[in-house]
Amino acid sequence: MRIISSKTAMLAGLASLVLMGTASAETRYFDHSTQQWVVRGGGANATVPSAGATLGRAPVRVARQPQAMRPVDPRFKRQTVRISTQEKPGTIIIDTDRKFLYFVEPGGMATRYGVGVGKEGFAWGGTMKIGRKAEWPGWTPPATMVARERAKGHILPAYMAGGPDNPLGARAMYLYRGGGDSMFRIHGTNQPWTIGLNMSSGCIRMMNEDVTHLYSRADRGTKVIVLGPGQSGSGVYAEAGTVRQPGRGLLASVFGG
Repeated sequence: MRIISSKTAMLAGLASLVLMGTASAETRYFDHSTQQWVVRGGGANATVPSAGATLGRAPVRVARQPQAMRPVDPRFKRQTVRISTQEKPGTIIIDTDRKFLYFVEPGGMATRYGVGVGKEGFAWGGTMKIGRKAEWPGWTPPATMVARERAKGHILPAYMAGGPDNPLGARAMYLYRGGGDSMFRIHGTNQPWTIGLNMSSGCIRMMNEDVTHLYSRADRGTKVIVLGPGQSGSGVYAEAGTVRQPGRGLLASVFGG
């Protein structure tokens, strides 16, 4: 009976994390370019649809599937796309509405990666630079996060060494603004099912294989443009379709397989 109860509690906890990504009527985020809070109608938070299942002959509705069992949506797998932008090759553009990160390349091309972004109340936008990089980084929770989680009854460690269980994953790129650490990062995750969702405390999450790929290409000083909620299509970039890769089928090229 104790085993069953613990599993039930674990699934309930995972389901509560999914609910944090539910859309709201109003989105509030901090724009670091203007140093002001911005409020937009029609929140862009991602939702996770209920799954349907059939048990015998009677169809039943399954409210939530455990998050760890969810595969990453094929749309968010790494692929090459055509892009129109005035930004120079080597620039990173993050569209928090669409949950895509673009690494701009020469010739009107870019590599597009799927990302997870800030949940309601933690979304933001602005222009920064990569100030530091680390492989298998250690994690020191910010004081505000420690206090916030303590109020919920969760005690965070003062420090966690790098490794597969670390929340920052395989690589981290630390975003700086005005010469100082903004406390936001582009980093890997040991929770790949959160890619495509609004789940983080403001950092940009990537699958470990993707963040490792980007890490090898983006140097310190790389310009990072983050488009906050409602800024998608603001003229910073326009995507013009995916590029079929040699040896890949058409459907795999379109859907990222």
